[in-house]
Amino acid sequence: MITPTPLMRLVAGVWGFKTLAVGVELGLFTRLAGGRTMTVEQAAAEFGLPDRPADLLLAASASLGLLEKSGDSYRNTELAEQFLVEGRPYYFGAQVRYSDLRTYLPWHRIGEALRTDRPLTWDPESQQSMFDTADPAMLAQFWDAMFSTSSFTASALADAYDFSAHRRLLDVGGGAGAFPIEFCRRLPELRATVLDLPHVCVRARERIAEARLTGRIEAVGGDFLADPALPDGHDVILLSMILHDWDEPTNRELLARCHAALPPGGAIVVCELLLNDERTGPPEAALMGMNMLVETEGGRNYSGAEYTAWLTDAGFVDVHTVPFDAPGANGAVVARRA
Repeated sequence: MITPTPLMRLVAGVWGFKTLAVGVELGLFTRLAGGRTMTVEQAAAEFGLPDRPADLLLAASASLGLLEKSGDSYRNTELAEQFLVEGRPYYFGAQVRYSDLRTYLPWHRIGEALRTDRPLTWDPESQQSMFDTADPAMLAQFWDAMFSTSSFTASALADAYDFSAHRRLLDVGGGAGAFPIEFCRRLPELRATVLDLPHVCVRARERIAEARLTGRIEAVGGDFLADPALPDGHDVILLSMILHDWDEPTNRELLARCHAALPPGGAIVVCELLLNDERTGPPEAALMGMNMLVETEGGRNYSGAEYTAWLTDAGFVDVHTVPFDAPGANGAVVARRA
């Protein structure tokens, strides 16, 4: 018998996100790192909460698979221990904080975005893009969030696609450099270039230095949409979580310039949350598309079939999709220049 219970689960989704977000905000999971346990009474004292809210927070976090209970005490699950403890290699808390602080409230006005087809997190009439802002804290939050999501996604992509056949990677719109950092840690022969806006390259160089890869990864300031050509001298180009920000004509133009920048035999890797060919899911890709309505002027999530058609039209051959599971992407569409 059909019931409205699945609808109630959708309603409760926002409650789950906010429970996760406040746990990250309080540092709950970081304080429980390394197997430490905490009772309701201890949580109340440590976080300055009354007993009832402390009890509800721990119980809700356990229901979401973030904590587990033994006797009267709670501890991190493996999920929280690996991804919600600050300082872990694939810490995901920065993405949670950015979503909570930057996109959560604008989503309350999603009806406005649907009616106007305009972003809600920035004003196109006074800003050239969401990155054109006088708020350095917001930009820092954004790039930390992207690095957080990208780090594990890069690891999953490196497991799914063999970059060892390449010697020089160009990461177009590479942000703080999470992908080349992950790849170069694995592959000692690989060199990489991050191409992004000059102020983003400052953060990229900091991350690259922290990873002790300054001699192998460089950050080059530029605008991949406005510059007449992409840097040459690379045998593989990565576009990771980039094309969903833009409309089809912009993406087709960028793919044509990628084709021109590659040598014969060079590869392109388009890493994204891909819709199925019917554009009915999966939810992560379709809902990211809705988020592009909130955050961009022309962005949306596309299917593997759409990317395949664009790459073929740009002159690429041997187009195929490599599936994997990661927070920032569920697959990569790979092709090469003939």
